[in-house]
Amino acid sequence: MEGYEILSRKIIGHDDLLNNILIHYPYKIISIENIKYKETDKERAVYKISTNKGNKCLKKVYYDEATLLFIYSVIEWLNIKGVNAPRLLSTKNGLKYVKYQDDIYMLTDWIDGRKCEYDDLEDIKKISANLAKIHISSKGFFPIQGSKLLIGEKDYITSLNKHFKHLLEFSNTAFRLKDKFSKLYLENFDYYINCAKESIYIISKIDFQNLGDEVSSRAICHLDYVNKNLIFTSDNKLYVIDFDKTRLDMPIHDISSFLHRILKRKKTPWKFEIFKEAVECYETIRPLSYYEHLAIFSLLMFPKKFWKISKDYFKNYKFVNKNYYLEELHDVVDYKKEHREFCKLVNDYIETKFRG
Repeated sequence: MEGYEILSRKIIGHDDLLNNILIHYPYKIISIENIKYKETDKERAVYKISTNKGNKCLKKVYYDEATLLFIYSVIEWLNIKGVNAPRLLSTKNGLKYVKYQDDIYMLTDWIDGRKCEYDDLEDIKKISANLAKIHISSKGFFPIQGSKLLIGEKDYITSLNKHFKHLLEFSNTAFRLKDKFSKLYLENFDYYINCAKESIYIISKIDFQNLGDEVSSRAICHLDYVNKNLIFTSDNKLYVIDFDKTRLDMPIHDISSFLHRILKRKKTPWKFEIFKEAVECYETIRPLSYYEHLAIFSLLMFPKKFWKISKDYFKNYKFVNKNYYLEELHDVVDYKKEHREFCKLVNDYIETKFRG
């Protein structure tokens, strides 16, 4: 292992990386760069490894071997179906990971390129179609032996009702506290509680037993389909990375989360045209049913960020940075008008599309 170079910021246990992990792979190591390290309950790390066979990505994961085998199965399946995702590279012994001191490490090719740009409508259209490709490619998928079968089993009606009750509870706390955050919360409470009510009403009308096509109820879902995980290479190929959160789930979960991430931005605040272009590009690959449209609409109508910021503030108001949370709440309520108009346009769009 002589002649390698340690680049950069502090490398966590780089000697161990070289002598106990990378040594198992058939590459000459030129340099190691620490990219990300998170010391939390789900401790993980990412390293960029320069080798004689190009750049690689070494990742320390927080889950067990059975979960890794499920993720490996998903990545292999999607590549077979034409979705680009970096494959797990084999060790000298043909294994897809290395286990060291009860930690699991996996190695893939490093994907050089640019992350998806949400300000570029063409990028949004391409990633929308690619998401549909992931979902429709799920037909016939099964993970390899030894995998943990990861299935999303979220009950949306129960979940949204729980969040609705939180909003009511927060209003009581706000009346008691009477601070700046509480005042702003109460000034906007009526609009957002009504959004929550309407959202629950809409999703309660959905027959989840007959949601749509054969993958509507269970498909491969990425569940972290955001721009940092969507890489365009120099030859304009789209790669999807970081499948840590992947599950078999309803596509509406993936789609609504993906759209919410774009639409909540200050640069594109609840722009109906972006929603319409994204959905229609998705539907060039996989048409959505009426119920799926309703579910996505319901999940985008629900005041998710208003609820989340308020929950974090009111549960910990004695200890939080009050100015930070006040600013965060402003970032939501300042686009209330845009959200209202967006919901009206989406409702009209769905009714016109399916009711004529």
